[in-house]
Amino acid sequence: MLLDAYRQGIFPMAEGNGELLWFSPDPRGILPLDGFRVPHGLKRTLKKGGFEVRFNTAFEAVIDGCASREETWIDACIKKSYLELFELGYACSVETWIDEKLAGGLYGVVLGGAFFGESMFHTVTDASKIALHALMERLKERGFALLDMQWVTPHLRTFGAKEIPRRTYLRMLKEALPLRCTFAP
Repeated sequence: MLLDAYRQGIFPMAEGNGELLWFSPDPRGILPLDGFRVPHGLKRTLKKGGFEVRFNTAFEAVIDGCASREETWIDACIKKSYLELFELGYACSVETWIDEKLAGGLYGVVLGGAFFGESMFHTVTDASKIALHALMERLKERGFALLDMQWVTPHLRTFGAKEIPRRTYLRMLKEALPLRCTFAP
């Protein structure tokens, strides 16, 4: 059911009372793969180094990091569902590490040539930004066509995220789904 929802442009979020809500926002937030902007501060951090990027080595820890905030839409049901998607090869994580400690990351769902970004977190400055940069590089090099961000925040706008009408998003999704892209190494 969850994968079918994504194929139709719908995603879930849990409410604090345990209720599961489904969304298909209009407008929809995307981050164009050819429009990714690297802010000046991130350029400095990338040049300086110090972070190690890994893929799919700490998926559950990334979800836990994303859920570890005062208000969250990631409850036990959401976590269990995405862990199952990970086991089936549909959910993926990008992690940033410093000295063998998880410093930040993000996770999402992959279907065809679409990556549906779910959440990101950091415990060290710029760690989630490094993960987003690594995600963009991976998606571009592997021929993905769509990075769905669900909603655009001011933070995501600094990277080039933009809002598009739902009908445009659904057309882009329809074109991305048949692609045979692989995310995992």
